[in-house]
Amino acid sequence: MVTRFLSKVWECPYIGRTPNNSILRPYSHTRVLSRTFDIASEPIGILHDWFTSEIPKQTRVVICGGGVVGCSVAYHLAVHHNWKDVVLLEQGRLGGGTTWHGAGLLGQIKPTTIETKMCQYSIGLYKDLENRGLSTGWKGCGSLLLARTKDRMISFKRLAASAEAMNIECELLTPQGAAKISPIISTEDLEGGLWIPGDGVGDPYKCCLTLATEAKNLGVKVIEGCSVQRVLTDDHHQLKGVETNLGVISCDYFVNSGGWWARHIGRLSQPKVKVPLYPCEHHFLHTLPVKDIDPQMPVIRDYDGHFYIRENQGRYLAGGFEPISKPLDLKELPGSFKPLPEDWDQFYVLLEQMLFRIPSLAEVEVDRLCNGPESFTPDCKWIMGEAPEVKNYFVASGMKSIGIEAAGGIGKLTSDWIVSGEPATDIWDLDIRRFIGLHNNLMFLKARMREVPGMHYRLKYPFTEFETGRCLRMSPIYPRLKIAGAFFSQNMGYEKPAYFDPDTGASADTLECDRIAHTHTFHKPPWFNNVWSEYMACRERVGLLDYSSFTKLELWSPGCEVVNLLQYLCSNDVDIPIGCITHTGMQNKWGGYENDCSLVRLGENFYMLIGPTDQQMRCQTWIKRHLPMDSPVVVADVTSMYTAICVMGPRARDLMTELTDSSMTSRDFPFFTCKIMDIGLASGIKVMNLTHTGELGWVLYIPNEYALHVYDLLVDVGAKYEIKHVGYYAMRTLRIEKFYAFWGKDMDTTTTPLECGRGFRVKFDKGDFIGKDALLKQKKDGVKRRYIQLVLEDHDLHNDVWPWGGEPIYLGNKCIGLTTTTGYGFTMGKQVCLGFIQNLDSSGNPQIVTNDYILKNTFHIVIGGKFFPAKANIHSPTLSFIEYGYDSAYMATR
Repeated sequence: MVTRFLSKVWECPYIGRTPNNSILRPYSHTRVLSRTFDIASEPIGILHDWFTSEIPKQTRVVICGGGVVGCSVAYHLAVHHNWKDVVLLEQGRLGGGTTWHGAGLLGQIKPTTIETKMCQYSIGLYKDLENRGLSTGWKGCGSLLLARTKDRMISFKRLAASAEAMNIECELLTPQGAAKISPIISTEDLEGGLWIPGDGVGDPYKCCLTLATEAKNLGVKVIEGCSVQRVLTDDHHQLKGVETNLGVISCDYFVNSGGWWARHIGRLSQPKVKVPLYPCEHHFLHTLPVKDIDPQMPVIRDYDGHFYIRENQGRYLAGGFEPISKPLDLKELPGSFKPLPEDWDQFYVLLEQMLFRIPSLAEVEVDRLCNGPESFTPDCKWIMGEAPEVKNYFVASGMKSIGIEAAGGIGKLTSDWIVSGEPATDIWDLDIRRFIGLHNNLMFLKARMREVPGMHYRLKYPFTEFETGRCLRMSPIYPRLKIAGAFFSQNMGYEKPAYFDPDTGASADTLECDRIAHTHTFHKPPWFNNVWSEYMACRERVGLLDYSSFTKLELWSPGCEVVNLLQYLCSNDVDIPIGCITHTGMQNKWGGYENDCSLVRLGENFYMLIGPTDQQMRCQTWIKRHLPMDSPVVVADVTSMYTAICVMGPRARDLMTELTDSSMTSRDFPFFTCKIMDIGLASGIKVMNLTHTGELGWVLYIPNEYALHVYDLLVDVGAKYEIKHVGYYAMRTLRIEKFYAFWGKDMDTTTTPLECGRGFRVKFDKGDFIGKDALLKQKKDGVKRRYIQLVLEDHDLHNDVWPWGGEPIYLGNKCIGLTTTTGYGFTMGKQVCLGFIQNLDSSGNPQIVTNDYILKNTFHIVIGGKFFPAKANIHSPTLSFIEYGYDSAYMATR
């Protein structure tokens, strides 16, 4: 018998074997589960006697995938909504996919508010089930997060502030304080830690069986050994049913919770549903029993060491997320879940750090290294929601190895969405409509997966950018922009110039994607001066911006059908004169923004819609879902047909006048109008008098074949006006100072026009439209949540941590809201934050937010653990250079 200690595992000649020389032998689920979760009495390889093999001819909901997520959806449909006509299908055995080998970590604090709330709900659900005598494996041992760098500690301070705002108990620790919580750790090179006592662990398999059992007891049918072979739809892309190896089931709703098979399942319908995820190898180290191990040992997460470790049945269970992951080679998709061969070379990146942080591990004996496939998405976030391709087809997958954390919340929100027809809360960060076709490209996914799993523990600086999957969508002027010094961010696969550094411009023959706009700091960013000069060009001279990534749709019909449709979808009046532009929201039934866009009327029954880049899939799906089946309205995505160039600034009119024979005066070309014009030698350019930032200027929507000609002309003629290339960071600052809200950044599906100062764009007298009743009620009852602008006082531009969005806003000792977008106001000479606040009474109940409440109070914003006073505005201030004195506020720092 060979004994393997962790200190010797790297050099052990028997690598790849357990002490009994059996690890390379294919092992059964029974062996793995009994040794990992101590459930030998309920082996997964045995068909449970309460599972049925009878296929019903018809049901209300079919759920594909019997992991913890699928079981949670079934549970919530049955328990919360009394929907008993539900069938749960599993191709193998319940919990036999990735559920069986999960680490069972249950943490509350996540990168976004919605993810945090969902994980909180999951923990509450498992605790409640356990208290009722139902097995979930819940143990409240807490989490200890460790930081090796000052920037990591800043991120912990930001997390702690957000956690406190959501009533999550946590405590920032010194290295010595961390050692008191967990004496086994070495404090060498530690900056500190974060202690979250309400976290814990659970057993994914037990949770899976318990949720399934409870659902079954209420009438849900659970069928094992049943695989979906085809998802059936009608001619209008409405779900009809599923064809399985055991027969056909007609159903009204289908839920794809197939784990790493979900992408394959998506291809079984017509049209195919795009579920962009891809599996990577994911290792779990299991030790033999450890003498004197603390059963209440906290989960230790050493983020900078890329690993976690917990106690499990008297042993250690450890894993992590390597900076460079190992995607699977998907030449074929196996019919059932199979463990993968162990790879100690890959795991050693984590093992080395474990031994450094916990020296006593060197004397611990190894049981095995478990390797299984885990699926990840292109942005390392879960996927849920109704698929854009098929009506009533829902996806709940891409759990990125933390399915047990997500399952409770995913199950509740998915079931609520199915029952109500719309999600009652904003889930945009997780909505499947955030993806387009390129995200589902298999080669793209495999390339992106090398860095996605590592994002779990990677330090999340502002404006995180990926290195892989770049240079996919580029406007025709991309090479020119790069030569001009552009550093690019990416949105919906589109390369957008974030800022320009003319001193580092690339040559024409070196256009690789090596100029990515990283911001590796929480303090004053390295691009600050570049953005300042771009901002000043827009305020004093003329700037050129690439708006090509904006969503662009064309809508038309033979009669007035398109006008009637848009009047119903939009809260503003869109029956405007030809050539005019209107800004409007598309509200949901609660009055929230499904979209915020500009509509240009190009003909009697012809419109062009301009929306946020993020809306490319979401917007057209929303419109098409509200089309009657026999509607003649045509909706065309023309995003990639046009290059959009914005010229803005006080000299923009002079520049434009030189490029066309049309009058550019405010009388002949008023604000919020559009003309089809000749620019230089090019024709058919849609020129719109608006900028989306409040500055004077025009946006030119140029057919791609003319893009380079128009761009070169703008740059050449603009030289006399000192034209400057401008990126999105400067545009962000311009619109923050002007108090302009953007969808997906400030507004979401829960935000109403009355809350964000856009009630004047809601035309209640135009007839019926979606959300009208909800908005009328809110108008009558009063607004209890308001969008405001906050100007910080006493913030040191150079030394203090900057606000980057998501910071808590306080009045006295109460957290009353969060910031959304933030930036340094170069004209104001101060940090400016946008966000939403409430007026909470002594019991925490929201009251009407009045102007006096906003204007007569001094608020505080928590940035990096420090409170900064802030004065609130309800309207955009007049940005006069003289009034705000940018010379003294900023130039003194140069």
